[in-house]
Amino acid sequence: MKELSSSQVRQMFLDFFKEKGHDVEPSASLIPVDDPTLLWINSGVATLKKYFDGSVVPKNPRITNAQKSIRTNDIENVGKTARHLTFFEMLGNFSVGDYFKKEVIPWAWELLTSPKWFALDPEKLYVTVYPKDQDAKALWEKTGVPASHIFEVEDNFWDIGEGPSGPDTEIFFDRGQQYNNVADDDPENYPGGENERYLEIWNIVFSQYNHLPDGRYVDQPHKNIDTGMGLERVVSVMQHTATNFETDLFMPLIKYTETLSDHRTYGADKHDDVAFKIIADHARTVTFAIGDGALPSNEGRGYVLRRLIRRAAVNGRRLGIQGEFLYQLVPVVGNIMQSYYPEILRNQEFIQKVIRSEEKRFAETLDAGLSLLNKSIADLQATGETVIPGATAFKLFDTFGFPVELTKEIAGDQGIDVDMKGYEANMTAQRERARAARGDQQSMGSQDKTLMAIKSESQFTGWTDLEDQATLTDLIQDDAEKTRVEAGTAQLIFDQTPFYAEMGGQVADTGVVEDEDGAVVAKVTDVQHAPNGQNLHTVEVENTLEKGATYFLKVDTERRRKVSMNHTATHLLDQALRQVLGEHTHQAGSLVEPTYLRFDFTNFGQVTSEQLRQVEAIVNEQIWRQLPITWEEMPIEEAKKQGAIAMFGDKYGKTVRVVTIGDFNREFDGGTHPVNTAALGLFKITGESGIGAGVRRIEAVTSKEAYEYLTQQEDLLAETAANLKSDQVKNVPHKVEQLQADLKASQKTVEGLQAKLASQAAGDVFGNVQEAGDFTLVAAKVNVAGMNELRQLGDQWRDKAVSDVLVLATASDDKVSLLVGASKDAIQRGVKAGDLIKAIAPAIGGGGGGRPDMAQAGGKNPAGIQDALKLAAETLAAK
Repeated sequence: MKELSSSQVRQMFLDFFKEKGHDVEPSASLIPVDDPTLLWINSGVATLKKYFDGSVVPKNPRITNAQKSIRTNDIENVGKTARHLTFFEMLGNFSVGDYFKKEVIPWAWELLTSPKWFALDPEKLYVTVYPKDQDAKALWEKTGVPASHIFEVEDNFWDIGEGPSGPDTEIFFDRGQQYNNVADDDPENYPGGENERYLEIWNIVFSQYNHLPDGRYVDQPHKNIDTGMGLERVVSVMQHTATNFETDLFMPLIKYTETLSDHRTYGADKHDDVAFKIIADHARTVTFAIGDGALPSNEGRGYVLRRLIRRAAVNGRRLGIQGEFLYQLVPVVGNIMQSYYPEILRNQEFIQKVIRSEEKRFAETLDAGLSLLNKSIADLQATGETVIPGATAFKLFDTFGFPVELTKEIAGDQGIDVDMKGYEANMTAQRERARAARGDQQSMGSQDKTLMAIKSESQFTGWTDLEDQATLTDLIQDDAEKTRVEAGTAQLIFDQTPFYAEMGGQVADTGVVEDEDGAVVAKVTDVQHAPNGQNLHTVEVENTLEKGATYFLKVDTERRRKVSMNHTATHLLDQALRQVLGEHTHQAGSLVEPTYLRFDFTNFGQVTSEQLRQVEAIVNEQIWRQLPITWEEMPIEEAKKQGAIAMFGDKYGKTVRVVTIGDFNREFDGGTHPVNTAALGLFKITGESGIGAGVRRIEAVTSKEAYEYLTQQEDLLAETAANLKSDQVKNVPHKVEQLQADLKASQKTVEGLQAKLASQAAGDVFGNVQEAGDFTLVAAKVNVAGMNELRQLGDQWRDKAVSDVLVLATASDDKVSLLVGASKDAIQRGVKAGDLIKAIAPAIGGGGGGRPDMAQAGGKNPAGIQDALKLAAETLAAK
């Protein structure tokens, strides 16, 4: 076995499959693109779905990658086991309808055992196969694996429900008897069983079936290979470590954390070791996730990040680390991974800023969580109870980021236990809510046999021509190829077409198909890319269409012109945002329509009105500079050398189209543009808002729509001036300031009068003190404006110490306000305002709560006020 670093293992895997004719796909963003079924990219195949479901046919059916991935369904086990991670890299080789079992099995063995490659000892390798897959078993034996090293396991079948599925074969490395944690006669003591001796390092899936909605399994039109080798696991084998955490992927992080801790060292204490592992794992995850555009929040991906940062912070405290520290590990992660992920060090400053800000925020939350936990423990001790309710433990976890283990540890020191069944019930309910929110969207679609089979050539001529003569090469209706269609909806492929297919946020062209006599035979309503790359036209047929016939294709010219202008505006906007907000800003999506554009981008925090004005000014300056717009196809490496910007999360082929806008912007792009920025005329932002965790959205218009928007705003301002009786629009701000000053003065007068009325009411009310059992009570309905005035009366009652308990109510229309106060003496004798108001509020058709000394409620039943006052007296009398 060779002694290899993690970067050498990764590169060797990719080099091996490159020699076998595979294209090396770069690692995609952790944030899925156009895939609502995934929260994170969680495997090597996740970014290749379009190839496996047949929606796109790759140029090379052989693909290999090292894909960064996140899985968070088992966070609680990270740090406690040898292998659980939230962030990991999956090495994979994939065949899309090309090679299958007889090629992939010998290749796997060659990579693992050949002296040129990993050089693992064949005697230490074992494989498992699906019992019914005797072909795979025979191929392993033919490759040189002895029958005694092959196990048939019923679980070796990959199936996610509806979609691609098939048997798989797994490869295990025997780490030796010293790692065995089960008895020799234990039924789990075999490769594939639950034990620590045999480590799974590679899974090869033979995706040969399509699992239909009715439960049947049918052969895929094209059989595929999908493999996954965990980099961290293989590196632990290569570096002879007991767990993933002693490898060069983690130890620099652990060593750095030791320097921050209170003289703790890894390996000295098992509880400290868990904390070290959690911090190292979570530091990797949040660094990569934030680098790819995710930001902490209370939902979705942002919630995962917030939870991980908080879990790391809590474990930092367990190691004696004070203050923010996790952000300091970002450059350590960057240095470990720089050979394949240099962007981490490039974005280091921004990533650190986000993490440190979240750590500071959590420091306050953590103190609040500790206060809640300590109060819960004190309340239990006061009543003689010994178990923290599961709901409380879950709230500590869910709201304050407290791992339940920490809650148990702190509570255990006080002789208090935790209701783990209740906690798990709350956790299960949360998972069900999350599952329901994701819906039942299919994670991978079924292959479209008809469209995948169509290989005819089709050239896009729409860069320069908006009308073209073309031959109808393929005619599809009802998912079947036709030679003739007379009516209805159909899909067409021509040998050439000027119609743009929807891509990169730019909507598709629309237009018409005419016959040789100039008569419209079909209206083009949409254009998408077919699996093999042709432009697929969806049409409404108005007259007979025949395969092989010649037609004239005409794009809606005005619509294309307006879409092209708005597409150019997104490029200008993207560049302007980077100039104003910083290079960390990435495009997160866009929509280019004829009448407006929408641009989504990542940003940490809100965009100020001043920043928006700067962005708008920069874009308009480029329009008025009349910059030429040019485009050129070139090798991707050449485009990168020229500084062309790639759209965040997109993947590109070896040749790319680069659009250049004067000296201002150069980007990879597949859309349409005018020849000069002057065509846009004017750019105006119409709205800016947040649409998710760390994602903002700008809506804008150009040209005629921008003029119309400004005219509309001017009309509204003129109307406002008229209403304010201002002779000129420029005087409107001054008029508004005057009105605001007058209103403020009037409000002060009203407040003064209300205070006088409240004082008068207090004199009337506080003179009527009644006995209620052992307590004195003031209970009355008063005629004041609302809850603010009731609280003023409550303050006066407290200052004058009028009675033990106060109950006041007021009504306005159908709205009732209710206030309850309790003196310190009354509280000590068992009366709490919050409890009393909960008892009497139902009488007014409402509910409420509050502190022991003051509580309030609202309701919609004024007729119940007297019943509420009477019930208050009866409740006190019963004490």
